[in-house]
Amino acid sequence: MRFTLAICLLSLSAFANAGDIDAKVEEALAAEGRPAADAARDRNRRPLQTLKFFGLQDDMRVLELLPGGGWYTRVLAPVLADNGKLYVALGAGRVKENILPLPGFEKIEVLETNENTHRPEGARLYTMDEFDFGVNDLDMVLTFRNVHNFGEKGRMLMHSQSFKALKSGGVYGIVDHTRRHMERDDNENRRRIDPVLVIKEVQAAGFEFVDYSYLHFRADDELEYEVGRRSVSGNTDRFTFLFRKP
Repeated sequence: MRFTLAICLLSLSAFANAGDIDAKVEEALAAEGRPAADAARDRNRRPLQTLKFFGLQDDMRVLELLPGGGWYTRVLAPVLADNGKLYVALGAGRVKENILPLPGFEKIEVLETNENTHRPEGARLYTMDEFDFGVNDLDMVLTFRNVHNFGEKGRMLMHSQSFKALKSGGVYGIVDHTRRHMERDDNENRRRIDPVLVIKEVQAAGFEFVDYSYLHFRADDELEYEVGRRSVSGNTDRFTFLFRKP
């Protein structure tokens, strides 16, 4: 009887937590100050479903890598504001300048690493110098459509430092634009990356591959054209991977 009651209580707790996350993410998406251009991408980026797939909870310590203009930062920060913590790092200048000064975003912490992201002369992709995030025991590290910008050295630094910053059991979530497996570099695939290569490299950094999602699968993306082309933009096929630190 006690065992059955315990199972029921655990189930109810899981449902309650899931409901809380749904409500908090939806509230962040509906925030009055959220840019209309951000909201216009919700249907394509499916942030609620994506964050639930990664297992986001509102009491987690989460690091977002390469946040760009802060599209996901504006969603994550309100969800984590009361019970958790959001860090941003690597190329976080625009978030620091444009989002941190806004009401409700002051709890975001920018990790000022010693990384130097740059593109060597004649190179197609960016690289990074050695760096350290300076935090540990994180619950989650996320990056959205960024891994493709870096050569092998930069990618492996990103993965290995994420591994170091996470606690045992912590998760690493990656979304990026799909390239055909083993396709050689050309001008059309320069912002795509082979998902098999990503799995191989993240595992080499020490992670376990946990799961993938069809959330951003697009059957009509022929994987032929640059992701910024008008005929492709907003409808690219993207892989969505979840890894775990043992």
